[in-house]
Amino acid sequence: MLAGMSVLIDIIVPVFAVVGVGFAAARKSWLSEAGVDGLGTFVFNFAVPAMMFHAMATRDFPDTIEWEFLIAYFAAAYISWGAVIAVSRGVFRRDLAGASVLGLGGAFSNSVMLGLPLVHLAFGEEGLLPVFLILSFHTWQLLFVVTVLVEAARGRRGRAAALAADVLKGLATNPIIMAVLAGVLWNWSGIRLALPAERFLDLMGKAAIPCSLFCLGASLARYELKGAVAEAGVVTAMKLIVHPLAAYLIGAHLFHLEPLWLSVAVLMAATPVGINVYLFAMRYDAGAATAATTILMSTVVSMATLSGVLWLLGVG
Repeated sequence: MLAGMSVLIDIIVPVFAVVGVGFAAARKSWLSEAGVDGLGTFVFNFAVPAMMFHAMATRDFPDTIEWEFLIAYFAAAYISWGAVIAVSRGVFRRDLAGASVLGLGGAFSNSVMLGLPLVHLAFGEEGLLPVFLILSFHTWQLLFVVTVLVEAARGRRGRAAALAADVLKGLATNPIIMAVLAGVLWNWSGIRLALPAERFLDLMGKAAIPCSLFCLGASLARYELKGAVAEAGVVTAMKLIVHPLAAYLIGAHLFHLEPLWLSVAVLMAATPVGINVYLFAMRYDAGAATAATTILMSTVVSMATLSGVLWLLGVG
């Protein structure tokens, strides 16, 4: 019990306190929508890329990519995704396109604004390498698959065939992915970062954690519990329970991952639904209200479930 309280006080309370301040600031109009957008731009285009470049440029890499780690995480994501699709189709009578988009909610973690800060606080910089691997595959893989499903379900095969170019363009213009790759290349070059450059990256990177959490809270203020609460509850349960449980079972019993890698896979899987799910639902006019409800619901509920996950992982 004391260990569980330590986890709650030392990690979860500070994290969600910053999220709460961001939420209140946006709801009370202490921060304008333009301010929220500007902060988001700073987080995604500058602070997080600086932190990831610095971590990758100075980190000791394993000899090979941990494919078993990636398979454990993403296999669990697709299990959760498939379960949501089955329930959405069978119980809530959604078409394949709508079920595919909402199914994404069972698989798509809030990896940057919440997962990255949690891993950093729980495991330090040692946890950033596993996070880097997840981020390298996370957005483009999951969004690519759901786009193919939606386009095929709606009979737009010509559009689906052109997705590869869109994915490559998205990767090439994603500052976080580009910063990670640049950091890896710098690491491989064997050149040490000059002291002024290292201090610059350290200063910028230190802003990433609090700004990401504050931005998450401010972004959540835009959403309301307004669509298909029962269905949103199912998606929330799949994301916060099925995804991390499947990641643990696959990672621990099938691949026997090392403790740090297993813990990061489970913790990242246990984070709530990412905001991109709502943006995707808006783009395809497929359950946007339910997606918004799911994001808000899963984030609130995750305050409890993440405490339990961290306690079970022995963190705190």
